[in-house]
Amino acid sequence: MRFITQRRRFSDLSDQEVLALAISSEEDDAQIYRTYAARLREEYPSTAAVFEGMAEEEDNHRAQLIALHRERFGETIPLIRREHVAGYYARRPVWLVENLGLERIRAEAEGMERDAERFYTMAAQRTSDAATRDLLGRLAQAEAGHQNTAADLEKTHLDGEAKEDEDASAHRQFVLTYVQPGLAGLMDGSVSTLAPIFATAFATQDTHTTFLVGLAASVGAGISMGFTEAASDDGQLSGRGSPAKRGFASGIMTAVGGLGHALPYLIPHFWTATITAFFVVFVELWAIVWIQNRYMDTPFMRAAFQVVLGGALVFAAGVLIGGG
Repeated sequence: MRFITQRRRFSDLSDQEVLALAISSEEDDAQIYRTYAARLREEYPSTAAVFEGMAEEEDNHRAQLIALHRERFGETIPLIRREHVAGYYARRPVWLVENLGLERIRAEAEGMERDAERFYTMAAQRTSDAATRDLLGRLAQAEAGHQNTAADLEKTHLDGEAKEDEDASAHRQFVLTYVQPGLAGLMDGSVSTLAPIFATAFATQDTHTTFLVGLAASVGAGISMGFTEAASDDGQLSGRGSPAKRGFASGIMTAVGGLGHALPYLIPHFWTATITAFFVVFVELWAIVWIQNRYMDTPFMRAAFQVVLGGALVFAAGVLIGGG
């Protein structure tokens, strides 16, 4: 086969090239499923077993395709992969999958099966060889039926109790890695910057100066909180996950919390900017209450009392200091 210098149209591929593409795709998909399994084995062993079973299914499909290629075209399989074909479905790079949650990985796998089904259906329609058409048609049916296969594998490896346990574990990991540090950052950014921003506002009544102080306080607090969170715990013993992920969650939300009531001071008119900032603070504090209640199981009234009272005290301190 000639060296491929540009992406080919699917309609221009020969039967041999279609088979070669199917073989390489099945090989890639099996490897992706095994990567999923390896990624999940420690925390979600039952789901990992499901993906191992799906990888074996892909291996079986690949073996059937190789046997057909050997019968029709011989032993040498052309080197053609999905990235060589224009419009061919793409797979998410495996290194990106490592950052996905359990449910997202399951959804990615379902999407893979739908893509493969469409490919085999199109491939079967364009070939005139009876044996090739029959195999591709059967593989399309197999990919369409993989949801049933996955369901059977789940019954074997992932009963209702195991799935509930894994889902609960995934939710807990999400809370520990993203929600908890992000919430801490949002609280720190929203509350701790109230005093300097509103003190500056009432002391100077200069919106530009107030904005610069708020920007500096928010960005500085975000950087500080991000590094503190990342350096405080490597996640190995606590199980709180990647320090980098926690650091980014905490740092970004800290900056967002402060910038929320700093940005209104881009408005030139002092009282318009200040009233807008008051409203933003109100929304921020109640958002914190909702997150605490939704993800941290904090009783709503207790969360409201803690957050709103604390925010009101800091706000009042800033106004009094600035107004004095």
